[in-house]
Amino acid sequence: MSRANDAGHALERGLSNRHIQMIGLGGAIGTGLFLGSAGVMKLAGPSLLLGYAIAGLIAFLIMRQLGEMLVDEPVSGSLSHFSSKYCGGFLGYLAGWNYMATYILVGMAELTAVGKYIQFWWPEIPTWACAAFFFVLINGLNLLNVRIFGEAEFWFATIKVVAVMMMIALGGWLLFGPETPEGAAVSNLWSHGGFLPNGMSGLVMAIPLIMFAFGGLEMIGFTAGEAKNPKKTIPSAINRVLYRIGIFYIAALAVLLALSPWDELVATLSAGGDPYSVSPFVKILDLLGIDAAAHILNLVVLTAALSVYNGVVYCNVRQLHAMAEQGHAPKKLLKLNGNSVPVNALLVTAIITAAAVLLNWVSPNGTLEMLMSLVVASTVMNWMLTSYTHLKFKRAKQAAGESTSYNSPLYPLTNYLCIAFILGLLAIMAFIPGMRISVWLIPLWLSVMYASYRKLQAMKPAELRFE
Repeated sequence: MSRANDAGHALERGLSNRHIQMIGLGGAIGTGLFLGSAGVMKLAGPSLLLGYAIAGLIAFLIMRQLGEMLVDEPVSGSLSHFSSKYCGGFLGYLAGWNYMATYILVGMAELTAVGKYIQFWWPEIPTWACAAFFFVLINGLNLLNVRIFGEAEFWFATIKVVAVMMMIALGGWLLFGPETPEGAAVSNLWSHGGFLPNGMSGLVMAIPLIMFAFGGLEMIGFTAGEAKNPKKTIPSAINRVLYRIGIFYIAALAVLLALSPWDELVATLSAGGDPYSVSPFVKILDLLGIDAAAHILNLVVLTAALSVYNGVVYCNVRQLHAMAEQGHAPKKLLKLNGNSVPVNALLVTAIITAAAVLLNWVSPNGTLEMLMSLVVASTVMNWMLTSYTHLKFKRAKQAAGESTSYNSPLYPLTNYLCIAFILGLLAIMAFIPGMRISVWLIPLWLSVMYASYRKLQAMKPAELRFE
């Protein structure tokens, strides 16, 4: 196992199968479930279960499309590599920088959520102070060997998995055990205004917030360049995404909604004017008087946010390193430290993400909603690029008479389904006041990316240009 190539720029393959499995799982369990579900519940009521099922299926199909390309050619910075190779230089350049923007925004959102979780115990501590402390801690961790990162993420994800399973078990015992708490009943899923209390429009308007929850699934793709056996571990991790969504989102939220009437829980969460002030999972245990469990679960959701932030720092650093290899970012970002970590790339992402501390200082309320909106817009652009790139990839393979070992199901119908879903999602966001700005910013972002790409091309010798 080589630490570096002759130029000293190669990443180390130090991630084992259990690391890959837990990184894939960890990316699916974070703020989108533990905190973002509050806003979804307010819009959709119990029908959020259907929303998570639909969005989860689309996310799984897109992961299968990415997975087919990764198994065929396991590289870090996966989408930018494949977009460059099969769609031309600009789309590869756009994919790389768009992933950077997505994960920086996700990192900011997770740091903001960390501050809110800490305030459950110490409301006097400002969110910016918590964000600053954990910002330093996690970036320091990412300076260490990738195997240490893998171990940290393995245990972070293990804590989340165990906690969600215990939450489901506790909820089941409360619902069907000898002493059911007042107000807890399975009928809460349909008895307070129906399963669709705000109609189909409520469910449709909640879909963009739901999509935020699945924005971390692509972390699996960034591990391919450092996985010991990517042709085995990548398919295994992706194939398990669907049932993980069923257990960790749909089952957990079904239990949550059954323990208390959804409208009463939303009213309690929104009492202070901020529905994201505390996790609904923690709040429901607090309302039921299970204080010890509420405190333990709050520690877990804090761990979940730190886990996702840890993961997005890792992904951003590998994305920048891959883009530098492709000629889409400065070559200085290829520099590795003694632990084979792209240290300059880590420094750049840290400097940009530090804006989260400033945002939480300037605007302690409202920051999370704004960041979630921007994350959804950048995430759906990534997913659109993934489905389109996979179409081009398959056509290139067919033209060359080559086959792949891990085929995306129902190609090309599922590609067109995913693209249509994403276009519909953007249309929905354009009608939501809090999210409209993120859709309007997409043309501006594309213009900036194209202008910077053309400028970069003009600076290169002709034989090195991506056309």
